[in-house]
Order: sequence, then structure tokens, then C-alpha cells
Amino acid sequence: MVERYARPQMTELWTQQARYAAWLEVEIAAVKAWNKLGLIPDEDCQKIVQNAKFSVERIEEIEAVTKHDLIAFNTSVSESLGEESRWFHYGMTSSDAVDTGVALQMRDSLQIIIDDVKMLMESIKKRAMEHKYTLMVGRSHGIHGEPITFGLTLAVWYDETARHLKNLEQTMEVIAVGQISGAMGNFAHAPLELEEFAMAELGLKPEPCSNQVIHRDRYARLATALALLASSVEKFAIQVRHLQRTEVYEAEEYFAKGQKGSSAMPHKRNPILTENITGLARMIRAYCIPAMENVALWHERDISHSSTERFWLPDSFITTDFMLHRMNSVIANLTVMPENMMKNLNLTGGLVFSQRVLLELPLQGVSREDAYRIIQRNAMKVWEEIQQGKPTTNESGESLYLQYLLADDELRSKLSEEQIRECFDYSYYTKNVDGIFKRVFK
Repeated sequence: MVERYARPQMTELWTQQARYAAWLEVEIAAVKAWNKLGLIPDEDCQKIVQNAKFSVERIEEIEAVTKHDLIAFNTSVSESLGEESRWFHYGMTSSDAVDTGVALQMRDSLQIIIDDVKMLMESIKKRAMEHKYTLMVGRSHGIHGEPITFGLTLAVWYDETARHLKNLEQTMEVIAVGQISGAMGNFAHAPLELEEFAMAELGLKPEPCSNQVIHRDRYARLATALALLASSVEKFAIQVRHLQRTEVYEAEEYFAKGQKGSSAMPHKRNPILTENITGLARMIRAYCIPAMENVALWHERDISHSSTERFWLPDSFITTDFMLHRMNSVIANLTVMPENMMKNLNLTGGLVFSQRVLLELPLQGVSREDAYRIIQRNAMKVWEEIQQGKPTTNESGESLYLQYLLADDELRSKLSEEQIRECFDYSYYTKNVDGIFKRVFK
């Protein structure tokens, strides 16, 4: 079994300890930058770098009085230092530490998501290669269309996930941005070089023109990228849920020994993992709303965004991480039933070959309209037989649709028996699978 739960690394990135640790990393980068610019003496810089620390409990005690988390944080850190504490947070505003700290958390969290997506793609690719030529029926509107392979279905998933990977990698460039521009972002109390040195130390890019915050369209880009990813993962999950329906039963979530599906009905084997993924995707998409509404702040900033980000940022990352691991487990351990796929492919008595026959008639000089009329009238006869529960093949195994076509005088005047029978060949539908796979898997 593949691990299906979110990794501890993600949840650890969003604890209070991690939040303050990110702030401290930003503050120390600023101290090093001031030292490089000649303001802070080497000895004071070294003391701050080596000794600066904080206590979550102490911060909470101070904040209960100050009602300001960044001031409480600065006070806690200053208590761990001596006279050199005068250089801590020098020339900075709260958002310099907070927003740049969040940028570090988002960057590290998004890297985990990117790694998750690559993991998922590998699992999809492995199963696609396994079922490259496993025939199944393609469906539109839930109705049987034409033969495809399960490998092609998985190739679609892989290609779609690859687009999300590219989008996430581009989103990383958008969110890995920090600032140390001071109150109102005017750099009145710190030179631009300070921000450039500090961001280089942190592995971030400077916000080209901040006001007092990192602009929230960057965060909204992140939220929408995760929501789009979640929507595709839900698409894959819904496909699995459909394939597991009793009437279809072409694939099934792995059902472990000792697992139970219902408190009342012992026979049940339910698609609980993919149903769970559907619910998780709804939550991830919901976070787009506060993220986009946070773009419009008053003037140079307000803090209406702050409260929502304490919810949606950690929740969206943790939930996406969990969802991707769960989907990876579903795919890696999916029970695929090729025999049932073939049984369903034959369920409509050869109707899946209707277009193949249709396209032969224009080659013999028949108009599109006449060809469609001939092919459809025989197809409708098969549907009537199916509605009445009659067999869809005869004793020799010939499909009902083939029988009707061979008995149609108008069709036989245009196509020979051999030509009609050649249209009922499954290999016709798999002849370009290799080419499609080369496109998708390079």
C-alpha cells in the first residue's frame, strides 16, 4: 500500500512555532543586510544571529497585553539579547517580517505540493503503461460511445496534471517574493539595497513596488492554482467512483482485508476515498473567494486579509497535500478489471462500431445524410432489443448490430459482407495509441 496521508512536513510548516521561526529568519536576514551596509557592527550582528530566540508561550503572554503579535514577538526576542537588541527590527514595519515570513512558508509548502504532483504523475504514468491497450468503452453523456483503452484515460489524467505542474511552478515565481521597504513601502528608513541583500539571503525576490504589504493578487494566484489542481483531481476521483458503480464495475478502490463498507450491509465495498477527495476539492476551491477578496485592501493596506489568511493558507496547503497523497494511493492501488471492461464494451451488441460503418459509405459514393439514415435505423433496432432484454449476440457470437447490418439490402448494395465485418475490429481503435502516448509521455 502507498502512504495516503499528508506528510508531517506540511503541517509543521504552519504551526505557531513555524510562523514565528519564519519571522525570525526574516529579521536575522535584515540584520545581516544592515551589517553588510555598515550600520550594525560585526560583533552585534554576530550576537543577534547566534543568540536571538523566542518563546511561543512568552509571545502569547505579551500579546495578551499589547494586542499586537509582531510587537510581542519582537519583545520576546529582545529578551534573549543584550544591548544589541536595539538593531532588531531596525527600519522595518510589521508587514516586512510578517509577509516575507509567509512568503517563506508558502514557498516551502508549494514545493511540497509540486513534489506531490510529480509523485502523482509517476503513479498515473505507471498505470497508463500497464493498461495501454486495455480495451474499454468510451462514454459521453454517460452513454456508450466508441472503444478506447484505459491507458488513454490515464494518459488524459497525466497530461492534465502536467499542466497543473507547470502552473504551480510558474506560481512559485509569483509568490516567492518578500519585502523590507518600511512603513508605506517608501524605503524612507532603509535603502533598496537592504531589501535586495536580505531577499538574496532568504532565497526570495524583492517585491518591485510594495506599499505596506506584499500584493494579494499573488496570494490569489496561489489559491486559484491549488483550486484548479483540486478540480482535476476531483475529475479523476469521479471517474473512479463511476467505474466502481455496481452496474459498471470496471475498476475499484483497493479493499483491504478486514475493511468494512457499511454498518448495516456487510456486502458493501464503497468508493470512500474518492468520495472524500470530492469533498476536499470543494473546500480547496472555496478558499479562492477570500483570497480574491483580499486583493482589494484600503489604500496602502488594512488588515482585513490577515484573519482569512490564518485560515485559508494553512488549510489549503494541508488539504491539498492530503488530497494528493490520497489520490496517489487510489491510483497506485486501483483494482482494474479488464474482463468487465470488455463485457461492458460488448453490452450494446456492437453499436460502438456504428461510426466505423458510417464512414465507409461516403467512400462508396453515398451521401452523409443517406449513410446516417441507414446506420441509425439499424442501431435503433438494436436498442429496442436491448430494452426488451433480448440477447445481444447470436449462438455463433456475432453481435446483434452486425446481424442487422448484414441483413440490410440497401447497405449490402454498397458494402460487401467482408467490408462490413472488417468494421467490427477493435484493433482499429487502438492503432494510434502509441502515437498518443509519445505525445503525452514524450
